Amino acid sequence: MVSRSELRKLFYSADAVCFDVDSTVIREEGIDELAKICGVEDAVSEMTRRAMGGAVPFKAALTERLALIQPSREQVQRLIAEQPPHLTPGIRELVSRLQERNVQVFLISGGFRSIVEHVASKLNIPATNVFANRLKFYFNGEYAGFDETQPTAESGGKGKVIKLLKEKFHFKKIIMIGDGATDMEACPPADAFIGFGGNVIRQQVKDNAKWYITDFVELLGELEE
Repeated sequence: MVSRSELRKLFYSADAVCFDVDSTVIREEGIDELAKICGVEDAVSEMTRRAMGGAVPFKAALTERLALIQPSREQVQRLIAEQPPHLTPGIRELVSRLQERNVQVFLISGGFRSIVEHVASKLNIPATNVFANRLKFYFNGEYAGFDETQPTAESGGKGKVIKLLKEKFHFKKIIMIGDGATDMEACPPADAFIGFGGNVIRQQVKDNAKWYITDFVELLGELEE
């Protein structure tokens, strides 16, 4: 059992921090916003809620929701142009503080790469530090499925990405921060998990995370010398 003070030390001395994106780094759930633009909002947000609660295998939930949304390339571009995701207050400062300390920051998302890369660019996170699902389109721009080979398309995918990062970069201490069950499951292999409830509180995460925050200011405070 890791104590709260040990968790704080781990965070302070981490060489990599991984953030979930939807409802953590940004205020929205990207897939729900896409559903809104495509006119199937209600049905999809109910599916998202079930998936985040851990009731449905992730890939099945993703396949089901995307089959309903059928987003075209043009609709995805329109979402980014007209209704870009809103950054969660404090995330910009936290990421920039971590980067100043030479901590590698990664975004690991079950959402879509085109949207997540847009978020990454706002936070000066290189696209190579983004792990997310790739939508596929036919030559005429119509929806053609998603890349099922991406680790983030699977249940347990975030943990797979963290394991990969450890093998590739030999990080000693990786912290995972997120709002959902899939984020909490990534620890281990992550060395510590911090639950985030600033946008939405998922009871299962709040009850089980050893360190649970609702404001990134708390983590900024931890990094002050």
